[in-house]
Amino acid sequence: MMPVSMVGRAGELAELDRAWSTLAVDGRPGPVVAVLTGAAGVGKSLLVAAALEAFTPRPAVLLSGAARLHSPAPYDWLAAVLSGRDTGRLGLPSDALAWLAQHPTAPRERYAPGTLLRLAVRTVRLLVGAGPAVLVVEDLHALDPASLNLLGELAAAPDLPALLLVASRPAADAVAPDLAARVLSRLCGVRGAVRQHLGPLGPAGVAEVLTQVYAGSPPAPRLVDAVWQRTGGNPYVLTELLAAHAGQGPDALLRHPLPEHLRVPSPRPAVPPDAELTGREVEVLGCLVAGMSNKQAARALGISVRTVTVHVSNLLRKTGSASRTEAALWAVQHQVPARQG
Repeated sequence: MMPVSMVGRAGELAELDRAWSTLAVDGRPGPVVAVLTGAAGVGKSLLVAAALEAFTPRPAVLLSGAARLHSPAPYDWLAAVLSGRDTGRLGLPSDALAWLAQHPTAPRERYAPGTLLRLAVRTVRLLVGAGPAVLVVEDLHALDPASLNLLGELAAAPDLPALLLVASRPAADAVAPDLAARVLSRLCGVRGAVRQHLGPLGPAGVAEVLTQVYAGSPPAPRLVDAVWQRTGGNPYVLTELLAAHAGQGPDALLRHPLPEHLRVPSPRPAVPPDAELTGREVEVLGCLVAGMSNKQAARALGISVRTVTVHVSNLLRKTGSASRTEAALWAVQHQVPARQG
């Protein structure tokens, strides 16, 4: 099965590669920050993995961590990084390292929060060494507040020879939405930060996937549109749908009901078809139908990313949608054409 989430992501991969090159090849003082956001299933983790595989030169150090979803604790990200590592050579207090690593034998008496944060930053610096390094942060939206504070400090740490590669759902989906929003804003405010928002695939992307999976002539537009609407353009749902009907013809994608775990929640009741959208909002909505990110929509329409963000927010409110995918589906139902190119 092909990596569906990589369809339409060539630009994003190239941008991440350029970010790495500025650090590892051009010798720019770090840190360099790259933030990827998007709904569940759009391929953030796969994009990170593909970027890491393509980086040249290879990172001298790779530190990767994620949240503990069931029992979050302070410094989850760093605890994951430290898991299984020999930390004896770092020259830091063993009780502090035990606490940061969430070791079961860690002393009950804790350091003051500010002191522990400084020790956490120092720990990462010592692990990175001379670099160049990549610090991978999965699921920022689910991280504990201490980890979020640490990431903010690392993004501002002078001369840290590392690419901070962060993947997150939108801040509104976070455990602590306000804090996550502030940290994402802080990360994106770093000079030269790369900001990518991964949206669902548009009909053209779905057509490309179906063409590659079912080698042969391009699929019929009717099939493409039906599959796109069934999956909402979500790469994970599309991958699972293809896997469920592997070995069968493309018509099998439509003959059977979706398995329970693949069913996309029904959109909220749409507002009347005569919703008062401005001309520019219709254009932005067409970009959402095409699966464009805010950055791509801004480039296509010749306006700023900030302006696109405002229009998207207005569209969600006016169409009664909870997400970009719902807004795109609303547009299809009301025959708003996709923006081409």
